[in-house]
Amino acid sequence: MIMAQVQPPQSPSKFAQFPNPNSLPPMTKNPKAAISAPKPSWFSPERLLLILCLVNLINYIDRGAIASNGVNGSIGICDESGICHAGTGIQGDFKLNNFQDGVLSSAFMVGLLVASPIFASLAKSHNPFRLIGVGLSIWTFATAGCGSSFNFWSIAICRMLVGVGEASFISLAAPFIDDHAPADQKSAWLAMFYMCIPTGVAIGYVYGGFVGESINWRCAFWGEALLMLPFAVLGFAVKPLQLKGLPPTESTELLESIETSPLIEESEIPNINGCVTVDCDETSCSCPATKFLDQVSSFSKDLKVLLLDKVYIVNVLGYVSYNFVIGTYSYWGPKAGYNIYHMSNPDLMFGGITILCGILGTLTGGLVLDAVGATIHNAFKLLAGATMLGAIFCFSAFCAKSLHIFVVFFSLGELLLFSTQAPVNYVSLHCVKPGLRPLSMAISTLSIHIFGDVPSSPLVGIVQDYVHNWRETTLIFTSVYFVASGIWFIGIFLNSVDKFEEDDEEEVSTLVQANKEPLLEEHHLRKD
Repeated sequence: MIMAQVQPPQSPSKFAQFPNPNSLPPMTKNPKAAISAPKPSWFSPERLLLILCLVNLINYIDRGAIASNGVNGSIGICDESGICHAGTGIQGDFKLNNFQDGVLSSAFMVGLLVASPIFASLAKSHNPFRLIGVGLSIWTFATAGCGSSFNFWSIAICRMLVGVGEASFISLAAPFIDDHAPADQKSAWLAMFYMCIPTGVAIGYVYGGFVGESINWRCAFWGEALLMLPFAVLGFAVKPLQLKGLPPTESTELLESIETSPLIEESEIPNINGCVTVDCDETSCSCPATKFLDQVSSFSKDLKVLLLDKVYIVNVLGYVSYNFVIGTYSYWGPKAGYNIYHMSNPDLMFGGITILCGILGTLTGGLVLDAVGATIHNAFKLLAGATMLGAIFCFSAFCAKSLHIFVVFFSLGELLLFSTQAPVNYVSLHCVKPGLRPLSMAISTLSIHIFGDVPSSPLVGIVQDYVHNWRETTLIFTSVYFVASGIWFIGIFLNSVDKFEEDDEEEVSTLVQANKEPLLEEHHLRKD
């Protein structure tokens, strides 16, 4: 028996290093045991919920602010006597027509469309909160850029970057909450998170109207950037909790190093530090293109699973129809209310109704679902019934001639409609396996924007430019609520299964494959 002679490495570029085999996690009969448990995190479930709610709140304050009369403004006009009045806000400064104004509200969707699937896929191999930190940093930079814009295209590009920043957050926040909420309060915790959507939009109306009229519309965006900055820093500064169904980042990196390494042969020689040097050529070493193709293949496989899930598709289609009208109300509501009922302060009126009904409705929806039993079947019942009743009240509100009757009916309608927020997202989280939840939330959010509020905003502008009657325009778009209710009604009769407790088979199979090929069997290689 002759010991192999140890040679020092000739060139760093020709050698790859592996960790000491003794430092690897012990292999057990259960592949999942090979994944080391994450270290204790600074986050408690309550702190996690609070931080995610605050980030969501600031994000939607921006949505409300850009729709407020104080920030959005109005174009300059000349009356019959020949006296011209200067425009105000973004529309007045940049001289935008209604179509351009509507496009501006939807520009963020371009960034959201491109970045959401990317962030959802990266969550399998990168620290989720680091991804959120990157996204929130982009969001902060983009909102500050909105305040510094100088024409339509400059602010439109910044709004697109706002969508990129939001993409990192939308696919990961809800799964984190779903993982760490008490078992009997999952819907209520989701309701607290989604309550920040109407609350943020309502605060944005008031905030944008106040800052835009008392200071300048640009200061509203700069203020938002300052509010979000601490959370962007936090995304890089702390170690977060891990998501169910996704392996810890450290274990993922270890598995990738095993899978992409050449087979250990006689050329592998231990060095004095207990590491192994491997002589690798160009064909045996992994390349970025291969990793990219693997990620694309994995994403395509996951996307196919979602698109073949009838429960998921019906839920998203109903949500798209619902959000189509929500987008109309959130962007054009104050302007329509001012023209139909001559409200003295439409931003405050719509903001007040939205924040009160949003908080009460969203929390009520979550609590009711927990009370009757948080199941997908019960969620569809609540979605169909609440949306139908809400549609009737809102349609009746815009038919009313009196402002007081409008306020009562519209408030009741909004209360019922906001109660759907927790149930619809509960279905998206529980009709798929845990490892698919980030992609499920990303595709759901993309769909409701691409086919919902994004086209609805410019379409309202086009219809209004044609009919010149805000009452008719709002009634046309409010009727879409009835379509949403009908789609969710179909979901009641589907065979739905809660997959929250199902294992991620892909993760298990990857670890099993890694266990089949030991990295090293001995520290010293011998040959006869």
